[in-house]
Amino acid sequence: MLLQFPRSLGPAVAHVSATEAVRAGLGALIGLGLTGLFLLSPQIDLDLGLYLVAPFGATSVLLFAVPNSPLAQPWSAVVGNTVAALVGVAVCLTVADPALRIGLAVGLAITATILCRAVHPPAGAVAMTAAMSPEAVDRLGFWFALAPVAAGTVALVAIAALYARLTGRHYPFRQFDDRSKHQTGDRNPSERLGLSEDELSGLLESYSQSFNLGVEDLARLIGAAELQAAAQTSGPLAAEDIMSRDLITIGPDTGLGAVADLFRRHRITSLPVVGPEGRFLGVIFQLHLISQARDDALRLDRGFLPALRRLLDRTRDRPVTAGEIMSVAGPRATTKTPVGALLPMMADGDVDAVPVVEYGRVVGMVTRTDLIGALARSAVRMDQAPGSTTSA
Repeated sequence: MLLQFPRSLGPAVAHVSATEAVRAGLGALIGLGLTGLFLLSPQIDLDLGLYLVAPFGATSVLLFAVPNSPLAQPWSAVVGNTVAALVGVAVCLTVADPALRIGLAVGLAITATILCRAVHPPAGAVAMTAAMSPEAVDRLGFWFALAPVAAGTVALVAIAALYARLTGRHYPFRQFDDRSKHQTGDRNPSERLGLSEDELSGLLESYSQSFNLGVEDLARLIGAAELQAAAQTSGPLAAEDIMSRDLITIGPDTGLGAVADLFRRHRITSLPVVGPEGRFLGVIFQLHLISQARDDALRLDRGFLPALRRLLDRTRDRPVTAGEIMSVAGPRATTKTPVGALLPMMADGDVDAVPVVEYGRVVGMVTRTDLIGALARSAVRMDQAPGSTTSA
């Protein structure tokens, strides 16, 4: 017990990459910088109330470092800070003793934000700031809740949403009933759990995690756990056991007409793009041809099918090549990558094949068909194993 206590004092947060740390810090810098430059002054302004307050620093931590937290969502941030400011001002105007004023303001703000379903940790600091600033409250009154508090929080939330989009993050986080990435009513494949939103909310509430995790995040975590568990049933299979080895490859200078011919002739949906000595450069999917034709149709304001014909017949001024539209940042595997690790790579439909690369050369491709076949064979072996329900 005594040996465990020092360990409990160590970091409880998982290791985070330096890139993510820089992304969060840069976001806070941009958010507070733009807010201070265009909306709120760094200097105290008791005439209009348009000035920065210290709690905005804490709000920035949540918005830019942990944007998936329920405590960082727009409702929590804007309503939480504003309600806390109203409470703090009310207490400051009615209670004379400073110590009692501060404690009462923070305590009542916590209660009020919980009742409003708008818990936002910096809101406690907002209430405390109001309670400790009788001069500002005397001058601004309840206007303090609108400016600087509400105005500054709205500005930070708007900048955080834009920054998240520019850096590949989701903020505000997706709701449970949002449309899938295919813009249909179905949920993404990895999130089809058979559990309703109420059931997931009940799980969070029963484990007192409602403030730490959203329903959408819980769905994604359960889906990822189920995928990982399903992967265990595939046994010790690796990519080299199921991959296609006799590959049809193309060079980066191959025209899209030739690429389309290969897709049609071999009835495949992906082609590795290789350089000299079979060096892997990227992969092109049938979807890339469709996307390129769609872009042409939109740019030239013409129909999709004429654009596709023009693309494949090379009637443009400069022919488009495979190297220009190939994917270079998609998932890839090695020959020893477990089949279980390949499942999440293709579960949501972003890619339908994963290249297998060794020492920079492509040696195989694992397609969805390969993966389904491997899982089917594994399921049959399990059913036939001694002691299984089916074999019994």
